Amino acid sequence: MSTIREQALACRDAAQVVAILDTGAKRALLRDMAAALEAQSAAVLAANAEDMRQAVAKGVQGAMLDRLRLDEARVAGIAGALREVAELPDPVGVVTRRETRPNGLSIERVRIPLGVVAMIYEARPNVTADAAALCLMAGNAVILRGGSEAIHSNLAIAAALHAALRAHGVPEAAVTVLQDLSRGAMVELLQLSDIVDLAIPRGGEGLIRFVAEHARVPVIKHYKGVCHLYVDRAADLDLALNLLVDGKTSRPGVCNALETLLVHRDVADMFLPRATQALRVRGVELRGDERSRALVPGIHAATDDDYAAEFLDLILAVRVVDDLDAAIAHIRRYGSDHTEVIATAAEAAAQRFVQAIRSAVVMVNASSRFSDGGELGLGAEIGISTTRLHAYGPMGAEALTVERFVVRGVGQVRHSQGRA
Repeated sequence: MSTIREQALACRDAAQVVAILDTGAKRALLRDMAAALEAQSAAVLAANAEDMRQAVAKGVQGAMLDRLRLDEARVAGIAGALREVAELPDPVGVVTRRETRPNGLSIERVRIPLGVVAMIYEARPNVTADAAALCLMAGNAVILRGGSEAIHSNLAIAAALHAALRAHGVPEAAVTVLQDLSRGAMVELLQLSDIVDLAIPRGGEGLIRFVAEHARVPVIKHYKGVCHLYVDRAADLDLALNLLVDGKTSRPGVCNALETLLVHRDVADMFLPRATQALRVRGVELRGDERSRALVPGIHAATDDDYAAEFLDLILAVRVVDDLDAAIAHIRRYGSDHTEVIATAAEAAAQRFVQAIRSAVVMVNASSRFSDGGELGLGAEIGISTTRLHAYGPMGAEALTVERFVVRGVGQVRHSQGRA
């Protein structure tokens, strides 16, 4: 097996091939990747079954096991995401701004590929295809370093993608899957500042901190998703209840699931008993403050750690707040800049919430579960950035490009005349 550096160099060479593919060629490549994945579905599911067997034997359970599991519907969903990305607008070459200076120079800002993206993730086989598709659509090559628990699944998916790359004359190294999963190999990858243009970690908080602490390349972090629903005094309580049930119970092990419920004191006595009944029927454990426990007997006492927790499970922290400002203060203290939701019929309250909350995604009367690249029109996402850099929130193909200046002139020169 070649070294990490050798694989990264091959990926960089492949990136130069991908960068000059036109839109039609990229669309055709991604469609054929989807078809290849469907054709090899049986092999992918067999590989995933082996990963699941080993994970169960190691005691993996809960959210991580759910993220790891593939079935026919999920494989079909991965193929569908590839096709959705294929139909997205091509961000490469887009002129985002054009102006003419007084001296006649034409100044353009044009989107170009990043180059080589290192994707580091855990227990999410779908990321193998999603990251590859988005990087390719944006004219990049990608190095994929998945977790050991998903290695068989990741390699099987990559084999299908490589078949399409070969058919289109694109080097397989454009989608490089690392098989050396040691921490030392990861550190080596993260320090290749002369080759790797961006690292994106996607997984548990421990993985993301490790990447951020050891990287010498730029890192876009996706920390935990401590997502809140605030039920305002002007909320439609039926609407709010639907948002709560969907946000907490539809898939509790994902980062856009609700973790904390905040309820205005004026509606708490009406809303909390209904919410508790609806959630308990679905197996949700509630942990609340004194005021919520006074209204609903049987709620466990919440701690500060509970309000800061990403449970990724059927557990919900609850707090009764005095007003909108108290809800905002709570979110500012305990939130993770991921996704926040307000349920209200008052436009002024909605606007105040949107302006005061700095999280990557803010929802007004809509489920937190829509905080997802596919649901927000990106086709798929390579991650949700909670780092305020060039990308913030769900990242699609456009977020994997950067703007540069293209200057067109007719011979203009800048005379010094004593000036810099």
